[in-house]
Amino acid sequence: MNRIMHTASSGMAAQQMNVDTIANNLANVNTPGYKKSRIEFQDLLYQTVRPEGAVTVENAMAPNGLQMGLGTRPVATSKMFMQGDVTETGNPLDLAVHGEGFFTILMPDNSRTFSRDGSFKLSPDGRLVTSDGFIIEPEISLPQDTQEVTVSTDGLVYAHVAGQSQPEEVGQIELVKFINPSGLKNLGHNLYQQTVTSGDPIFGSPAEEGFGTIEQGYLESSNVDVVEEMVNMITAQRAYEINSKVVRTADDMMSIINQMKR
Repeated sequence: MNRIMHTASSGMAAQQMNVDTIANNLANVNTPGYKKSRIEFQDLLYQTVRPEGAVTVENAMAPNGLQMGLGTRPVATSKMFMQGDVTETGNPLDLAVHGEGFFTILMPDNSRTFSRDGSFKLSPDGRLVTSDGFIIEPEISLPQDTQEVTVSTDGLVYAHVAGQSQPEEVGQIELVKFINPSGLKNLGHNLYQQTVTSGDPIFGSPAEEGFGTIEQGYLESSNVDVVEEMVNMITAQRAYEINSKVVRTADDMMSIINQMKR
């Protein structure tokens, strides 16, 4: 009976973590550049009561073994890096990546992080920064008397400066990609960090093969499908209820056994 309860409780714990993941996806349905997560499970070790091929009566061989499963456990959360919808905002500093590339963001400790969120702002000294004030790399600075900013699909940034007839090229936005983006570590603030499983960043320019293009005045929306997540949540809730029912059934069975002693 203890094995039944342990197995069912592992299922309840797994489904609770599943709902936690779904809840985080739904909470970030309006987060620019957010990529939904999916939790993965594995079955636990098995207790072998009789191995395959065991000799039974009169030297006959059992065609199947007898094993008892001991439950499940969560082993990983995978980020799903499908392209989100690209929504027009009209803000010239909003940049959407249409492809696999990431923006490179320089942190205060000079470490590099990576982001799909292109909702950039201007710092007081005219540098292109994130909503938290982190600088985009390579650094792009606009002249103080800039009247308009233009970003081409291949990442070239032009400033239309007052008194000049031609726009001035002020920088080039670069993108990076990873051989295994699912291996990136989530840092919050719409940022990812390189890990040993993500591989080293591969640097390139927008419009190069595999990196994607830049769309000025647009933002990439979250790739969370609300209907799909609601269905997944209902499925997880039903699985949790079924496992709790198993625990109650095991408790009822133990009560029957206890009553047999009387």
